[in-house]
Amino acid sequence: MTDKSGTKESPAPTRSPLKRLARLREPWAGNPWPAIVEGTIGSFLVFAGSIGMGWIAPASPMLRHPLVIFLRTEGQGLTASTLALSLGAMILIRSWIRLGQRLGGWQKGSLRAVVWAIGLWTLPLFFAVPIFSRDVYAYTGQGRLVAEGLDPYSQGISSLSNWFSLGADQAWAENRTPYGPYFLWLARAVVGITGAQPDYSVLLFRVVALIGVVLCVVYVPKLAAQHGINPGRALWLAVANPLFLISFVASAHNDVLMVGLAVAAFYFASVGKHKTALLLITASIGVKIITIVFLPFLALMWAGKGASWPRRIAFWALAGAGSFAILAVSGIPYGLGFGWLFALTDPTPGYTGYAPSGFLGQQLEMFCNALGLPGGDIATGFRSLLKYASMLLAAWLILRGKHEHLVRRAGLAMASIVLLSPIIQPWYILWFVPLLAATGIRNDWQIKSLYVVITFFVVFGAQDQLSVFSFVQLGVPVSTVAFGVALAMTVYLAFLDVHTRKALFGTRKSDPYWGVI
Repeated sequence: MTDKSGTKESPAPTRSPLKRLARLREPWAGNPWPAIVEGTIGSFLVFAGSIGMGWIAPASPMLRHPLVIFLRTEGQGLTASTLALSLGAMILIRSWIRLGQRLGGWQKGSLRAVVWAIGLWTLPLFFAVPIFSRDVYAYTGQGRLVAEGLDPYSQGISSLSNWFSLGADQAWAENRTPYGPYFLWLARAVVGITGAQPDYSVLLFRVVALIGVVLCVVYVPKLAAQHGINPGRALWLAVANPLFLISFVASAHNDVLMVGLAVAAFYFASVGKHKTALLLITASIGVKIITIVFLPFLALMWAGKGASWPRRIAFWALAGAGSFAILAVSGIPYGLGFGWLFALTDPTPGYTGYAPSGFLGQQLEMFCNALGLPGGDIATGFRSLLKYASMLLAAWLILRGKHEHLVRRAGLAMASIVLLSPIIQPWYILWFVPLLAATGIRNDWQIKSLYVVITFFVVFGAQDQLSVFSFVQLGVPVSTVAFGVALAMTVYLAFLDVHTRKALFGTRKSDPYWGVI
């Protein structure tokens, strides 16, 4: 029997031969390779579309190539690139869903099939022009700041000569670097190898990102097995989904290294290797500080089941002091210190309209303005209230709950902080999905919610982050074309496709043992 988190508490009852036969007859059971091949085609389309729609640095020699010039300046080239990028991303969505359906009961060999899918879908994205975000170019600038002896925690990349040619978003011009010392070491190394040449730097940052991807591929299944969850299904949910692959491979966000190290830390803690877990979570915090949220949960795993409150407090102090000491020493090279701690106290201002906090705040502001009240101030207070509520919820999850659910509680704590924040970037969702997948996402509203969220953010990215020269004028904006394609494909997948529509609207009751080993 499993509890609501999907973890295994006692052996599942034996199914009758008739039930096993019914499972074999289900339409999604079968060979995973058609879905894997379809996803590989989608990934190649994304690669092709990125040449015309992706972010290329002004200093890149790629911009002088005749094919690139055609794809980025001529109407036919722009249209073809837009269609390829949007269609390819949506094909990846379909392939991901169909892969899960085809693997059916997640029998022996399913993990290997998912690993093959991740590898083949990743390959074209590794060589794509950066899409959905151009933060990877800011990483090059931050590496240059360190290399030139400047303080990345007090100066933006505009302090560098010819910084605009790096290709970074102008929002990074005056912004301080929010990343920890370990990532800046890596950024400094990348710049030292490439001489800050933007194209080679992107490829090396993708190599860094692949370290995080490999950590997730290795340790998500291992962590899932520790919780009685099928390793292949957990990996399919956490890593094979298109938002993960696009955000962490094509966009090369450093968050993947942070997430991979954190997942590895939880695995080692679950098998009793707590010192290794402390080193790994400290490394994760040293990439991006948000995973400090996980430290109290790992300390509780170290304290052990049934630990008294004095013992819990002692291990919280031990884990905190140990991590702090390591990070203090790590701040000595390049004189980095603890300047990155501002990321906890000086968050990015504003909000995103699709975040629950942002959307509800907008509605509250309009309502209050209609009543003659200061809607802007009230909405700001409302968003702050939700942010503090997320902290209280995270604290409650630290203090309350079963010991065997600590990994689940950690994932829910991160989810509360992300989902109640006024700003949610698409890849923030991936901070907690691996832990939830490893501890059980049920085959009911939980997995349907994940389908919706992943599809929403892929559709959003397909039409929001497109690089088009300002002098290029088309009858219909490329963002409109991209949104139209993505929306049409979403409608097709949800209502017309005889297979994928069952994923969202199927009437089959949830099998509480689906995906449990």
